[in-house]
This record gives sequence, structure tokens and C-alpha cells, in this order.
Amino acid sequence: MAGSSRYTAVLDANVLYPALLRDVLLSLAHADLYSAKWTPHIRAEWTRSLLRDRPDQGRNIAAAAEAMEAAIPDCLVTGYEHLIDGLQLPDADDRHVLAAAIAGHADAIITWNEKDFPANVLDSFGIELQTPDEFVLNQIMLRGSVALTAIKGMRERWERPQVTAEALVDLLERRGLPQTAAHLRDVVNLL
Repeated sequence: MAGSSRYTAVLDANVLYPALLRDVLLSLAHADLYSAKWTPHIRAEWTRSLLRDRPDQGRNIAAAAEAMEAAIPDCLVTGYEHLIDGLQLPDADDRHVLAAAIAGHADAIITWNEKDFPANVLDSFGIELQTPDEFVLNQIMLRGSVALTAIKGMRERWERPQVTAEALVDLLERRGLPQTAAHLRDVVNLL
């Protein structure tokens, strides 16, 4: 797989599971702010968890996964499996994420599981860990007009229910993005 000249981030399953966060992250990627990556293993992990919690939504979950991969070209990292056994992390079940980041030439792993990806391990591969809140805020701070336009477009795509800009900011805060929400409150008229 060729490397990307854009900032590249592997999205862990726990950031793809929540619909709102998934939509924000993919909207930013679709706007070419960064290159979003995941693996078939990561896809299986978040879809399996969502299906466990919402068994009646199997078709919608599968359709969402397919739509994501159609919307984000070159999102799937493959050929990482041989790296897994040689990696050491606090939770062996997370080694596939780091292996994908290495094989996918990622700059960062976006996850809520900070303790499972120690900086000393990631540093040796030139990979940083960012929480979703840090990552989304960084995208807004680096290329504000593009990021805000992407978030506004995301909000405007929602039809059921329609959401005001203020309500979106409140949702982001309640879903664990307080820094992002605080910044967006200052520019809510652009959303």
C-alpha cells in the first residue's frame, strides 16, 4: 500500500461505534482534511458491537459500513496481520490496531483507549495517539473553514430529526467532545 501525503489516522472501533462521532470523523475525512483508515477487523469489531446492542438494525449497520467504505476511498488497510504477533501492548487484543497503523503509514491512532496505547510504544513507530475530542478540535484549528463547512454539511444532511447548530454542539459535548463543543460555541453561527 502506498503512503499518503495527507495526515493519516487509523480509527479504532470505539470511535466508529457511536453514530454521531462516526459521522463527524468521516465528514472531516470526506472533506480531505485527513486520510481515514481502518481494517476489516476494526469494521467487524464495531459492527459486531453495534449489532449486539441493536440486533434489529442488522441491515442498517451493514449498509452503514458499506457506505463508509464507498465514501472514503482507500480506507481499508490490509497486509498488517504479520505485524501483530511482534507488537507489545497492555491489551493484546489492541495489537491489530497498531499493526494497521504501521502498515497504513498512519500518523495517529484515534481512540478512547488511551491507556492501551502507551506513548513509549507508539513513539517508536512515529505514531501518536489522539482522543476523538483532541483530533476533531485539531482538524478545526488547522483548517477551520474546511472543517466547519464539513460539520455544517453533516448537520444539514440529517433529516430525521433535523438538528440546529446549537443542538449539535450540545450533542457533541454530551458525547464526549467537550473541547470541540467549547470551540464550536464560539463559531456556532458558521454551523
